[in-house]
Amino acid sequence: MGGDQVEEAVAGCVAVLRQAVDRDWAAVKAAGLEWSCHETAVHVADDLVAYAANLAGRAQNAYVPFELNLDTGTDNAGLLHVVETTGALLAAAVRTAPPGARAFHPYPFRSADRVGFAAMGVAEVLLHTHDMARALDLAYEPPAELAESVLAWLFPHVQPGPAPWPTLLWATGRGELPGRAPVTEWRWRNNPVITAERVTLTGIRPAAADDLRLGGTGGFDWIEGGPYEGTRAACSHMMKAYEAGVHRPEFGVFALVRPEDGRAVGGAGFHGVPDEEGRVEIGYDLVPGARGNGYATEAVRALTGWALAREDVDVVLLAIEHDNAPSQAVATRAGFTRATVEEERTARDDHDMDAGLRLYVHRG
Repeated sequence: MGGDQVEEAVAGCVAVLRQAVDRDWAAVKAAGLEWSCHETAVHVADDLVAYAANLAGRAQNAYVPFELNLDTGTDNAGLLHVVETTGALLAAAVRTAPPGARAFHPYPFRSADRVGFAAMGVAEVLLHTHDMARALDLAYEPPAELAESVLAWLFPHVQPGPAPWPTLLWATGRGELPGRAPVTEWRWRNNPVITAERVTLTGIRPAAADDLRLGGTGGFDWIEGGPYEGTRAACSHMMKAYEAGVHRPEFGVFALVRPEDGRAVGGAGFHGVPDEEGRVEIGYDLVPGARGNGYATEAVRALTGWALAREDVDVVLLAIEHDNAPSQAVATRAGFTRATVEEERTARDDHDMDAGLRLYVHRG
């Protein structure tokens, strides 16, 4: 997901709408919206340039304070030129932004990276082109790869369907999907980011997790020897949850990235969502070359604080091998204490914890 995909989406939009350039777009309401087709096209252009501005300007806490206004008398052909131009601006902003750059977007974690802005731009274009095309009685279906990418980058909470475009339409309240209830409210989700002292915990999206489990980099710049096998295994488990429709991105897998050089040194994350008792288990691993620097302690401490700040988490657990003294030291430095004999017995009997593991506990 990047500048090429933004340009591809915009080109498809313009090609379809150009067929109705002689129609009165202001007199036709876009399907499913309160806006006219003219207003919807302006909205698309406004979002594209706003995303470009926020990313290029590294906006924090609010959008860059400006709004797109067309010159009086701009016709439909001129409006499509504006859509093309704002799409080109977003594509350029995405291509030139550093990998770790983030800027303001309100939902749900108050920021997005360059991939997130590209995906949001593509989503706006695909969905609103659909709305306008339906109202203008034009045939429109974007490339399946674009719809699939939008789902994998922005809808990690949505179980993949038999085909990406109908699934994206269903997920945004624009269609039906056999076997699934209608969607009446929806939001896309950018990935969460948790800041520690010397590493940033960057949420791994399903698209990146799929690449990692298959032997790729997930789009991260790893130090030599990375990613380590624990991160790949965690991404494999995460993909199973995504494919089953039970993945929650706030309880997923995170890459540990050093802001100083943008390089990934390890992974950390949750083994699943909190259980009915408010218990959640975390795990981590580091590339061998990054060990012994305190990164693991910082990551575990930050991830634990993130979890315990939530209302649905009361206890954070770490299960560590008996002979893994370095990890036991990490747990202690991060504020965990050894579980009681009874707690360990319960973990083995009721939660299938391996007998060769020791349980460490951190309560809110």
